[in-house]
Amino acid sequence: MTDQSPIPMHPSPSPSQIAFHRTELSVILSLYGRMVAAGEWRDYGISCLREVAVFSIFKRTAENPLYRIEKRPKLRMKQGQYAVIGVNGQVLKRGNDLRAVLRVLERKLIRAIN
Repeated sequence: MTDQSPIPMHPSPSPSQIAFHRTELSVILSLYGRMVAAGEWRDYGISCLREVAVFSIFKRTAENPLYRIEKRPKLRMKQGQYAVIGVNGQVLKRGNDLRAVLRVLERKLIRAIN
């Protein structure tokens, strides 16, 4: 007798990659535009991976990113799905409200203008 466990015909749908929604990108790009105007940032990159979407911010092209804004939906019920991560990998802010998480970078804009 062989033990055959049933194989589901329709596996649960899981997204092949995580991406930022248009409203999320609008909030991020608004801050990005202000920082570019202040001369603090110069370039960005977006990566959409299986578990995380990343918006990377650069001072100069071809450098390591100054900051990474990450979206990890699996952390929604734990630490929060959004995070701002610094150049050395330290988490600067984490939460479920993107605008609140980005405030850590807004403070840097205020310092840059003064």
